Amino acid sequence: MWRNCVRLAKGLGRSAVLRLDPKVSRCGVVRGLSPTAPCSPTAPCSLLWNSVTWLSQARQSKDYALPNSSWSQGMMDLYNRFLEMCKDGTWKRIPSYGNSVDHIPESLKLAPEKEQKETRLFSRNMDTEGLGFEYAMFLNPSEKRMVCLFQPGPYLEGHTGFAHGGSTATIIDSTIGGCAIFVAGRVMTANLSINYRNPIPLGSVVLVDSKVDQVEGRKVFLSCQVRSIDGQTLHAEATALFIQLNSTKSLQQQMSSQ
Repeated sequence: MWRNCVRLAKGLGRSAVLRLDPKVSRCGVVRGLSPTAPCSPTAPCSLLWNSVTWLSQARQSKDYALPNSSWSQGMMDLYNRFLEMCKDGTWKRIPSYGNSVDHIPESLKLAPEKEQKETRLFSRNMDTEGLGFEYAMFLNPSEKRMVCLFQPGPYLEGHTGFAHGGSTATIIDSTIGGCAIFVAGRVMTANLSINYRNPIPLGSVVLVDSKVDQVEGRKVFLSCQVRSIDGQTLHAEATALFIQLNSTKSLQQQMSSQ
């Protein structure tokens, strides 16, 4: 859902390019990766980029996509590798905030959004670090890819010792949605199809790698893989369709017309 991925509207800050270790080259996050010069943002990218300035002028919200004491050594190592490899601007670290409305500039908000108060982004719904969704996202605008480092906490348990399939779907939807919003701006999930291959152990670290496959008018088609950080285990794979929203129509009208 777009409310789960509008975090991208504030996230296009300064980050870094990936030159991942060849040891993890089998992992989806590094496929086709090569250092390139920074590209000029597309129109949606520029819009999202400008929102960084808006938020810094308005107020400072807590960025939950930063390391905390609950992160495992594997999560920290991968996060630091991304930061080190993102220095020329080809890749961008995407901050994440507790309230979805915090990700949207005032000029882009709808009337109901301006009135919301006690709401919280679903994937950032825990007051205590490490219990739920611990993650950090990185965007590659030129490749139209979004990757997510995800460490599921104990409150996401489904089968004993493993993350609930719904939490996997949430982080996939959030990652793919961030990728879609870069391409098309304000979007909403129309279809998300997931094949679960191997369960994700609680507390482990996986890489969620999404990319835009095709754009047809207002339709954005994407695909995604969830793999272990060594690339050896495929946990899930998904395809998705997002619809670019038209500000002149209600959400119900737009989704029912597809």
